[in-house]
Amino acid sequence: MSNLDKMSPLEIRTSFILASIYALRMLGMFLILPIFAIYASGLEGNPTSFQIGLALGIYGLTQALFQIPFGMSSDYFGRKKVIYFGLLLFVIGSIVAALSSTIEGIIIGRSIQGAGAISAVLTALLADLTRDEHRTKAMAIIGGGIGLTFALSLVISPWLNALIGVDGIFLLMAALSIVAFFIIHLFIKEPANGGKKSPITKVDFLGIIKDIHLNRLNFGIFVLHATQISMFMIVPIYLIAQGGIDLNDHWYIYLPVLLVSFLLIIPVIIFSERYKKNKPSFLGAIFFLLVAQGAFIIFSSTLTGIIIALLIYFVAFNFLEASLPSFVSKVAPINKKGLALGVYNTSQSLGIFVGGSVGGLITKLYGYNGSFLFCMMLIGLWFAFSWQMKVPEAKKKVN
Repeated sequence: MSNLDKMSPLEIRTSFILASIYALRMLGMFLILPIFAIYASGLEGNPTSFQIGLALGIYGLTQALFQIPFGMSSDYFGRKKVIYFGLLLFVIGSIVAALSSTIEGIIIGRSIQGAGAISAVLTALLADLTRDEHRTKAMAIIGGGIGLTFALSLVISPWLNALIGVDGIFLLMAALSIVAFFIIHLFIKEPANGGKKSPITKVDFLGIIKDIHLNRLNFGIFVLHATQISMFMIVPIYLIAQGGIDLNDHWYIYLPVLLVSFLLIIPVIIFSERYKKNKPSFLGAIFFLLVAQGAFIIFSSTLTGIIIALLIYFVAFNFLEASLPSFVSKVAPINKKGLALGVYNTSQSLGIFVGGSVGGLITKLYGYNGSFLFCMMLIGLWFAFSWQMKVPEAKKKVN
């Protein structure tokens, strides 16, 4: 195997460092996801399911508003400066949420957290520092980091809740963001082609917005995170009501399910890469995401049914979370990755907002099954929209 076929030590090191920063950032959403619905229902004023959903989803709305400006700014001013500013906003928002005793105060804190929209900039920075033929591996490391962060959050969140409470978790988020700041400062260099470029023109912007191949991927990440948020407003309640499991013991369910799902996803990744079956694997994962929602409707009356539905969901979710950003990085023009990934992460953030706010409203009006049917509708649209997708191939550089 030639050196061109291997990631360089610098690429490997950079990929893992940025994956860790991305993972720390995503803890802002994931750590409170398994416990927030239960916690928020006990706040002053007896918040409704819509208010609880809004507190979860408002993070995504402000992320959506700032992803594109942050991505574009990073193309012009440089990646690291924009990352520093975003981390500062996240620290401020975390402290505001920690000091709030009402749902309104938490909504304000969450909105400030979300305004530190650096996801697109981190992904663009990784794209700057890795070769195109290794972009899939690098993005898979970030995707795997997100999956592992989600898994870790589900396991440790109930334990942290018992130890320091939700306000303490918000303060922990602030501390982790400060750690991320120093990691970026000390271990990542600004890429030579990552800043002080020509400003993005209207033609550039419209070209990215109108690209049908990118739009299929953008809609996919929107649906993936809308259904994630909507679903996890309900799953903790099911585990308590149907399984009789205390909130602080939910990790007993999540941990084995997640471990098994990671084992099951390995042969899927190997099969799709070795035999060039990325598209069938991708569509199959979307289909199983749909099956998982149906399983929650049909089998959620028993703990065994909930566990089976969770297992199906996590296998599909982890595969799709790793695949989507890799595809975007290959399709996007090489000098407009910051903008393209800004649009992509805006779509992800809008999904968080819609999953929390609309999912919460549907739950209030039509109950838990109504929320799962809402998720099935979104996933079905994604499956149909993806049927004509073209899976991009990595392009090797010629010396």
